[in-house]
Amino acid sequence: MLTEIGHVAEIFRHPVKSMAGERLEAANLGWHGLDGDRRLAFRRLNDRSGFPWLTASKLPDLLRFAPPRREGSSQTDLQLPTHIRTPDGEEMSVFGEELAAEVGRRYGAPVEMMQMKHGIFDDASISVIASDTVREISRLAGLSADVRRFRPNVVVRLLRPVPFQEDDWVGGVLSFGEGDDAPAIAVTTRDERCSMVNLDPDTATPTPEMLKAVVRANQNFAGIYGAVTRIGRLAVGQTILLHSAAEKGNMGDRNTIPGTTPARGRI
Repeated sequence: MLTEIGHVAEIFRHPVKSMAGERLEAANLGWHGLDGDRRLAFRRLNDRSGFPWLTASKLPDLLRFAPPRREGSSQTDLQLPTHIRTPDGEEMSVFGEELAAEVGRRYGAPVEMMQMKHGIFDDASISVIASDTVREISRLAGLSADVRRFRPNVVVRLLRPVPFQEDDWVGGVLSFGEGDDAPAIAVTTRDERCSMVNLDPDTATPTPEMLKAVVRANQNFAGIYGAVTRIGRLAVGQTILLHSAAEKGNMGDRNTIPGTTPARGRI
């Protein structure tokens, strides 16, 4: 069954893992998620684990570092940032020793910036959440609704304003726009949340009420993860169509590959 579920309300890209994101009007959806999303991350030099990346769960202040908005830019330019603005307002080169030293000082151990061609994801390369889900969680937590806490790539404005509809999309396919060339993702799993949602995006102040609300409202799930099955251009305002599991077999073309199964986490 094919159902229109809503429209693309917002698009976010996070060039540097765990740093502030960019709100976009349009972006290219490639096989490894949005072009330019989480292509950079700080590596902890003294860490020998299988996950050496420095995230806001270990250094909340990372959220307060951001790529500066370039004057005259429509924020659809997919080049990676050359500089980062620190919480103190200074702009430092992305790969410069000064930025690495500043982050390392705040963290308390040496770090270095790394770039990965296909992105540095904990699990899935694309995430989606409905604005109604964010509003309901925020209402239960007694906090203002701020979708940036959930660090999604795509925010959906639902036709039927009921929170946690995303749970029903698992096993289906979301296509963004109409036609055989519309970009699409296979909805692989629900997004299990972690303490990242507790951190205020502007101050990095923790508010545990947020994660408690997710647990209480929907067993700690909010939004979904997907695997890209057809590449193309995402844009704010696009119609979003849900293809049930039975429809998935009809979506193949030269831009289509099978989905993969991610695990959890979104930072």
